Amino acid sequence: AHGGNSKNKDRQDLVDEVLIVEKEENIENNPFRFSWNQETESLQNQISLVVDPATEAAQRVAPLLLVFRDQLKLPLTMALAPKVLVGDDKNVPITSYYRFVADPSATLENPPIASFSNLPTNHVLTLRMDIPESWNIQQSKSVQDTDNLRCDVQSGCSDDSHIGAVDESIPMHERRQLTTVEYGLKNLQVFGQCYDAGRGNPPNGLQLTLSKKNLSSEKTSEVEIGADGTIEVSDGPTSSAEPYSDTLVMKNVGYWQLPANPGVWDLNIAPDSRGAEIFDMVDGGTKRGKIRVSKKPVNNATKTIVVKDFLGSSELLLVKRRKGWEKASLFYDQSSKSDEDEVINVFSLATGHLYERFLKIMMLSVTKRSSLKVKFWLFENYLSPTFKESARAMADRIGCEVEFVTYKWPEWLRGQQEKQRIIWGYKILFLDVLFPLGVKKIIYVDADQVVRGDLKELWDMDLQGAPYGYTPMCSSRESTLGYQFWSGGFWESHLQGKPYHISALYVVDLEKFRKDLVGDTLRSVYQQLSADPNSLANLDQDLPNYAQHQVPIFSLPQDWLWCESWCSDETKHTSKTIDLCNNPRHKEPKVSMAKRIISGSLFKESWVELDAEVDGYEKEYFETKARS
Repeated sequence: AHGGNSKNKDRQDLVDEVLIVEKEENIENNPFRFSWNQETESLQNQISLVVDPATEAAQRVAPLLLVFRDQLKLPLTMALAPKVLVGDDKNVPITSYYRFVADPSATLENPPIASFSNLPTNHVLTLRMDIPESWNIQQSKSVQDTDNLRCDVQSGCSDDSHIGAVDESIPMHERRQLTTVEYGLKNLQVFGQCYDAGRGNPPNGLQLTLSKKNLSSEKTSEVEIGADGTIEVSDGPTSSAEPYSDTLVMKNVGYWQLPANPGVWDLNIAPDSRGAEIFDMVDGGTKRGKIRVSKKPVNNATKTIVVKDFLGSSELLLVKRRKGWEKASLFYDQSSKSDEDEVINVFSLATGHLYERFLKIMMLSVTKRSSLKVKFWLFENYLSPTFKESARAMADRIGCEVEFVTYKWPEWLRGQQEKQRIIWGYKILFLDVLFPLGVKKIIYVDADQVVRGDLKELWDMDLQGAPYGYTPMCSSRESTLGYQFWSGGFWESHLQGKPYHISALYVVDLEKFRKDLVGDTLRSVYQQLSADPNSLANLDQDLPNYAQHQVPIFSLPQDWLWCESWCSDETKHTSKTIDLCNNPRHKEPKVSMAKRIISGSLFKESWVELDAEVDGYEKEYFETKARS
């Protein structure tokens, strides 16, 4: 696409080439070229573009072109240039329906919407948001499962049919088949780059905090508007001594990211961190790729950041080593101890109502078996608002804690298009920055697992210097030996005798992980491998296994993960977790698999009993909510 001054003859109009071809081929009234607002000669700007209509780029730009044409009345010329041939079904260029919300006339009473109509009723659809890097958008209202939107042949596709509130007297073809999903802006992300002004490279591992700036000593009130429209009024400004969020500087382009909201903030080097001893902040900028440090005095510990719009601009943070600290490491040699050692931190994620159901059952099984208090850190981006509300209520009843964490995939890191692969990426690529810096260790447990053992044993396990521990894949079930892709070909050659591990459960020493810059290494390897779309078939699992020669994996005892697909029945009685992994030989619905596998004398509660207990907590929550 090209936008420019209509009087500037030095810039070549992209459509000129199309006009030349039309003239050479004697084409009149080209059906692939369109022009609008050409009579508006007073305007200095014009829009010209050549676009392949069967691409995602065309889907994204089309709504903006409507704004240019109908709202701004800009001269617009568009030429369509579709590919002559499309490959097989796997290479179909468009696999989704896309709407871009750009409505200049939107108001609070008439909010902007993305409307999809005439969608096919014989497919299962998934809803995903495509949003700016600085926006943290969360689902605030939904009746249906946006991961599995489907029509019921008997009752239809609407929210009413989903909850059984359909007027059966109205014929199916006359019913309004409306599904409504609402999203809200929860946070605006502050992001940027950080460089050591003396060396010119990122001080990767530098700990940063973001705190509300106390602009006045007078008693004032603050108003926060939540993603769901709720309004919260606080008594006064938050003290700058209480960080609102914290993070690490990455090696990759010195990137850092922190959640914030509109207002004035203080960006600090974490006060009690090693970086606070080594670095001062300095003022300056870049010119022709070189860092220039200003000579004017600045506060050596704080940078003021103003979040004043929704655009989100990258902030440059420059730091300089203090005299005598030129060779100092950013991390202490000894691990720190804290009250957190008495709490087991468990990380998990899920998408869709079915896996949210599994996730609650996993949480219940972990809490029942644990001898220490458990705190669950759940990835928020794909969880339904109903789950988030009811999970907190269930946690209060069963005696555990729940926190929700989020992170925005940086634009400089190669993205994924399929929702499942995006989730796999979040599971492994941002472990160093996903949790507050005070979290020193985490255990990841897949949503569809049931835990039979006490996670304290795994929590206390010596990883022998490795940053994380995974369970090796089982090889005791003879019927699936031929499906073990890791036992031959590329993986056998690459692993050079090292085991291939399953990613359904792992423990991470986050202090070691951050100190050894493992996150930077994994993102670098991912960026390299993901250039080939056929690599990293199981992204969250293949990546750490591939990187074993750079980042060692401690192999957990085999008992810590039993999966029927790969492990023999004889080893089930010693298993400490049961994972419902897919069988390569045949498909079986997850719920029927869970009922069949997690039952009998080996279990204090069967899956059915755990499911019934979770269902009871859920009903109790909704009954209480209805009465309030």
